Amino acid sequence: MITLYYAHPKKNPIVNMSQDTHPAKWDSVRKYKLTKIINQLSAITGHGTELVTVYIPPRKPIFEIVAQLRNEAGTASNIKSDLTRTHVQDALSRTIEHLKLFKETPENGLAIFCGAIPNSKGIGNEKIELYPVNPPKPIQINLYRCDDHFWTEHIKEMMKDDRVIGLLAIDNQEAGLGILTGDRWEAIDSMTSGVAGKHRQGGQSARRFERLRDNELNEYYRRVASHAYKVFIEQHKVSGLIVGGPGPTKENFLKAEHLDYRLLNNIIATMDCSYSGDEGIREIVDKLNSQGILSDYRLMEEKKLMKEFMTEVYSGKGLAIYGLQDVLKSLESGIVGTLMMIDEIPFVKIEAKCSRCGNVRNKYVERMNLVNTKQLTMSEPCPNCGATDSTISEKDIVDELEELSQMTGTRMEVISSKTEEGIQLASLGGVGGILRFMPR
Repeated sequence: MITLYYAHPKKNPIVNMSQDTHPAKWDSVRKYKLTKIINQLSAITGHGTELVTVYIPPRKPIFEIVAQLRNEAGTASNIKSDLTRTHVQDALSRTIEHLKLFKETPENGLAIFCGAIPNSKGIGNEKIELYPVNPPKPIQINLYRCDDHFWTEHIKEMMKDDRVIGLLAIDNQEAGLGILTGDRWEAIDSMTSGVAGKHRQGGQSARRFERLRDNELNEYYRRVASHAYKVFIEQHKVSGLIVGGPGPTKENFLKAEHLDYRLLNNIIATMDCSYSGDEGIREIVDKLNSQGILSDYRLMEEKKLMKEFMTEVYSGKGLAIYGLQDVLKSLESGIVGTLMMIDEIPFVKIEAKCSRCGNVRNKYVERMNLVNTKQLTMSEPCPNCGATDSTISEKDIVDELEELSQMTGTRMEVISSKTEEGIQLASLGGVGGILRFMPR
């Protein structure tokens, strides 16, 4: 089931993902929802070339797009398959009717996905569905496609954080190279120096030994710089570089100017660390949070949130709660100040409505148990009238938590499940919160 967030010209509180032109600063809940629906649309495959995708760039007159689609509807009359022809014409007609709601194109343009969505009833029983989305950044293309899949790649590219930061942790013995982008960091590679220690080898004069060691260091710096060029410029095209490590090696490396000028000119910070290599990369990321560097990066925001949450967990003050049932109870009481959940939360809300008296029962179940629970719930006797016939519907737990949060003014944040912070929250049930005050 796909949850729709419609881009309506007059009332659009949810789907407008364009609060900020930079993905790192999006509202995390909206970003989660956009990611989810785009992934769901990407997984849809039509029975024929009957799924319509329309991208409308900013300032493109709506009447021109409508005229284009009407022309395409006339062309579609030549399609040989009766079913495909009907589906394409219906999808184009539905898209045109939706566009008539707009007096002008939204600020960032508009993307519309419309078509006959396959279902379990088989071919010929598809239903025409329309999914309009306000993109997070301005659309750069004017596109119409009719295919067996939706063209979602352009939206996916917009959702990527285009700022990639290079991380380099270096000392005389090893160097680690990593990247930071959006809500994740990754150690890409590490290399050892092979440089001798400062103690003098037997039979060598101090000056000769020092000269040999300097040559080895310079060769090591050149190898690091060459590898940095491949990782940070050829592979990942970083927009900035942060260099860390113990001792003066990092400064000496930068002064040697072996690095490509594009990296040297974009040094964001140098910082003292206890480690180099892969452990040094991890330490740099942790220090970025504590020192407030790149504070607008989503990963830094998540680290700050989870640090505050875990401090409350271990403090014994009782302001931290975790586990779905405790969080729901506190949300309903209006005492949750900040709500956090991972983006792969394993729960679903199911609603059972008695067919005789209309009594409604709610359950929260894990996705892995969803099918069995729905079957059992359908035959459970109604506590109000005793009937054993209920209609079952399901609701995304994120939508449920968001509604409760909006009712009580709770700040809601979605944490990436792929980060250390997300793994930590997942171990506590995938959802947690910080209370405004201690309940009585």
